Amino acid sequence: MNYIDLPLEEWTNNFVNGWLLPVMSGFFDSISTALSSFIDGVTNLIISIPPEIIAVVLILLAWKLAGRGIALFTLIGCLYIGSVDLWAETMQTVAIVIVSTIISVIFGVPVGIASAKSSLIDKIVRPILDFMQTLPIFVYLIPSILLFGLGGVPAVIATFVFAAPPAVRMTRLGILQVPEEVVEASKAFGTTSKQLLFKVQLPLAIPTIMAGINQTIMLALSMAVVASMIGAPGLGSVVLSGISTVNVGLGLTGGLAIVVIAIILDRITQGVGNKL
Repeated sequence: MNYIDLPLEEWTNNFVNGWLLPVMSGFFDSISTALSSFIDGVTNLIISIPPEIIAVVLILLAWKLAGRGIALFTLIGCLYIGSVDLWAETMQTVAIVIVSTIISVIFGVPVGIASAKSSLIDKIVRPILDFMQTLPIFVYLIPSILLFGLGGVPAVIATFVFAAPPAVRMTRLGILQVPEEVVEASKAFGTTSKQLLFKVQLPLAIPTIMAGINQTIMLALSMAVVASMIGAPGLGSVVLSGISTVNVGLGLTGGLAIVVIAIILDRITQGVGNKL
């Protein structure tokens, strides 16, 4: 059987090298500069706060939002991270997660709302989200490095591509799950479309939206090790160093720190969703 020769590799390389990089390099440089400043600002802010204060705040939040058991786990987890001297690396990872989550929410919530309001937008957005979720991570690490270099910026971009879809999908789901009777009653009282969205649908959809944000945070943390391969600082670089030197203890130490911070953030964000 004869197959048509599809020179996709050649077309892609010609597009990137012949047009994208020469024409759009200034645009990507400006994005890189802005994101780099944002990441550095968040990282420096978190690291400048004494570890004891951050630990106390996390413990109190865990106690208030998730119960005494999680508060005790948070205390033990913070003591563990400090005892293995990985506090700075943990804060670097948390900074990347924070920036990635903020960008994902800023992008995901409006797109999710638009998808819930328009079937046409939903038909356009859904395959894009499928593409973002199913495309292997290492495939879009290549253009991330090419366009943004090494460091935290390509890590944030790659994490955004991987972690943003749950925010979009869960926002859409939350809007659609608002009971039709509530929507009809609101319209009967003369609410405008804007009032219906911001005073009825979004407040009722907040628990579902928070579940999407929770998943975004977890996916961003799961990218920590992969992001370290393109120069992102933090716990992922510790694990990667353990892998490259076949140091099982170092890899386990960094890996457990990632697990600790993931459980703490997961339970706190779940608690916020439950409270709302």
